[in-house]
Amino acid sequence: MNRPNIVLVVADDLGYSDIGCYGGEIKTPNLDRIGRAGVRFSQFYNTARCSPSRASLLTGLHPHRTGIGILTYDDGPGGYPGTLNDRCATIAEVLGGQGYATGLSGKWHLSSSLWEAEESWPTRRGFQHFYGTISGCGSYYDPGTLCRGEQDASADAQDPSFFYTDAIAEDAAAFIREKAEAQSPFFCYVAFTAPHWPLHAPDEDVARYDGVYDVGWDELREQRVARQREEGLLGDESPLSERDPSQPAWADAEHREWEAKRMQAYAAQVDRMDRGIGVILDELAAQGIADDTIVIFLSDNGGCAEELPQGDVEVFRTRRQSVPAKTRDGRELRIGNYPDITPGPEDTYASYGRAWAGLSNTPFRFYKRWVHEGGIATPLIVHWPAGGLTGGKIVTTPFQLTDVVPTLLEITSAEYPGEGRDVAPLDGRSMLPALRGEESAPAALYWEHIGNAAMRQEPWKLVREFPGEWELYDIATDRSELHDVAGEHPEVVAELSAAWEAWANDVGVIPREQILKLYGERARQGLPVQGT
Repeated sequence: MNRPNIVLVVADDLGYSDIGCYGGEIKTPNLDRIGRAGVRFSQFYNTARCSPSRASLLTGLHPHRTGIGILTYDDGPGGYPGTLNDRCATIAEVLGGQGYATGLSGKWHLSSSLWEAEESWPTRRGFQHFYGTISGCGSYYDPGTLCRGEQDASADAQDPSFFYTDAIAEDAAAFIREKAEAQSPFFCYVAFTAPHWPLHAPDEDVARYDGVYDVGWDELREQRVARQREEGLLGDESPLSERDPSQPAWADAEHREWEAKRMQAYAAQVDRMDRGIGVILDELAAQGIADDTIVIFLSDNGGCAEELPQGDVEVFRTRRQSVPAKTRDGRELRIGNYPDITPGPEDTYASYGRAWAGLSNTPFRFYKRWVHEGGIATPLIVHWPAGGLTGGKIVTTPFQLTDVVPTLLEITSAEYPGEGRDVAPLDGRSMLPALRGEESAPAALYWEHIGNAAMRQEPWKLVREFPGEWELYDIATDRSELHDVAGEHPEVVAELSAAWEAWANDVGVIPREQILKLYGERARQGLPVQGT
């Protein structure tokens, strides 16, 4: 049995073009090094949002099968349970049952129980080691739901030097060191919260980007798409989409100095994450196991256009899993995207907004939560010298998250799902032939999130923004989805939409209308309703 080590790294809300080797101006030398030395995918897809992407990534199933149809709220009878069910097996459970040491450093976000350990916690879904947060996001200086194993670890954040991105990287490196010294093969899942809001970054990190964003989002989008072409990732089939019509031209934007600071803070978050990845790569090298360790990097969804606060600010303040009551030294939090709040410090809670999210998703349209290209296209880097995954190859065949687990199973020769398990068969297929340069015919790909739906079957992509009509794009010549040809090809729309409906019924998609009716009933009863 071939037993290479595996390091699986996930960024949170990172756009397709943010890192250097995908066209970005942000300093990401560690990711650029393994990206240009390994294999990059130009057409890899996530599932548009945090929890569903993680569920799919770790199980090889479409997220609806796992119980994670939207986020991790329990919507009770009639809705998704919002917690990882027992009808799926995580890759940690599979590999851990076959001799691998398994560890998670960082974000879980697959359990509706945030404060009490239960069967969907990582410690009970195959991870022998866990240090991180159960919730979906939070302060980088004082994150909520921070645990070591199943024990509260919030005291760690009281150290003035604590910064969550660093803590995740350092814990992963320590896990690698321990298992390498024990000569045990390992699966190390590193789930950063960067660069998800809030925009938290030390002053010195933000200062690294002084002046970089003064030219604004319009010019920077042009620069990024030019670099994507130079990298060989995209060509004429992916022209630069127009700026979001709801956003002003940079020349017309108010408070440009503050706007630039927002993007500086975001860039600083990505920069800090890359340095954390460097800590992990350095540990692999120090242990002499870098060549026979598969390092995989991707993002859980596209850039995020969400504004803060979400809803009423006083209600937002009560979300203790995500928002501390005060700073560690007792100051009130300044919440929101306002010119008098310059993001970065611990007492701020801000996001970077729709125009900058459009930069992150260059050259595509839309954002996190949508299943147009801007919401689901992600960088995917795979680096494994001993496995021949070197040389800077770019894979153009489309794949999606359900294909990661089958790939790891083929590489490790691990048996799925393992002894004594009765779970759904895998939805994906192995990418290993494509990684090794072999021809791989494209397969049909499917998505659904909060009613937004899509199917890709070459050369077409069928996509819908709920509750709108189906759109159709010739993805081979219009990957940026600029020219809807649904009216010209009604027979293709009919065929693909029927295939999508069959898939949705098979995986257990709950119709959005049913979910919204449920939310309306819950709201009338005064019960919490998860975000849309």
